Amino acid sequence: MTAFNELVLASHNAGKLKELQAMLGDAVRLRSIGEFSSVEPEETGLSFVENAILKARNAARISGLPALADDSGLAVDHLGGAPGIYSARYADGRGDAANNAKLLDALKDVPDAQRGAQFVCALALVRHADDPLPILCEGLWHGRILHQARGEQGFGYDPLFWVEDCQRSAAELPAAEKNRLSHRARAMALLKQRLGLA
Repeated sequence: MTAFNELVLASHNAGKLKELQAMLGDAVRLRSIGEFSSVEPEETGLSFVENAILKARNAARISGLPALADDSGLAVDHLGGAPGIYSARYADGRGDAANNAKLLDALKDVPDAQRGAQFVCALALVRHADDPLPILCEGLWHGRILHQARGEQGFGYDPLFWVEDCQRSAAELPAAEKNRLSHRARAMALLKQRLGLA
């Protein structure tokens, strides 16, 4: 059994909270940082791992609770890994639809064979704000970018992310299936092992 029965999630994203809580199960209760503060920390790291640690420390400092942060995004091979750590702000913070439109535009004349991509997730868990040894777990989910959006589920770039094994976009997968296959699911499976919850 883990020492954590309650964690604060360093995210205001309700979709992410729901997804991660479903993966964690009932053993650990996730609370949103939104209960404690509406301010987002500046993500000044140059990698998913750095930003996850930065967000986790900030959430632990504000809430006084152990904190879990997820920094994730989409890395497109043809774009040299972009949008990468800037995935959520790719279209200057104008939201998912604008991000998806910008990505489609960037890949306008790129053939299927060169549209490979992966969703990346870095999870960081800190016991307290100054924890010298954060628990870090990463997950990758390989796919390719479609030429147009498909599906109504999920959020972010899910409608553009083709999952070859399922012959569907991430946004066409039932939540339970996505929660089993995704980058976040893979990182969370590692975290659950580390916490003795697997």
